[in-house]
Formats: sequence, C-alpha cells, structure tokens
Amino acid sequence: MSHTITIRLNTELAEWLERTAAKTGVSQGQLVREQLQKAKAANADRPYMRLAGSIRGLPRDLSRRKGFSRS
Repeated sequence: MSHTITIRLNTELAEWLERTAAKTGVSQGQLVREQLQKAKAANADRPYMRLAGSIRGLPRDLSRRKGFSRS
C-alpha cells in the first residue's frame, strides 16, 4: 500500500465497521478498500452521473416541469 488516509466516522458507521470486521474476520481497512473499489466500479458504469444536478434553473425533479403528463 502506498497511500494512507485518515477519516472520521460517526458513531453509527464506526460501530458498523467494527461489527462487520469482527463478524467476517476481515480487517476494517480491507472492508473500506473493498467498498471504495465497489464505488469506483459503479461510477465507471455511469459516467454521465458527473453531470447530475449541474444544470441551474431546472426543477430538482424534471417530472414536475410544466406540461408533464401523469397519465
């Protein structure tokens, strides 16, 4: 491993990480690395999501725009 980071977790997340590590026998660091890998892989499948919420002036939910039919 070439990079070390320090993060602060809220109590709920820290307890979940500790319980999961104990239950699975996998280190907390390995669990975090696995979750980061999953997030990275999921993001690669949807590169357009980097644009989500970036257009100003539109309603937050485009289904609420004027003229939308709910039929």
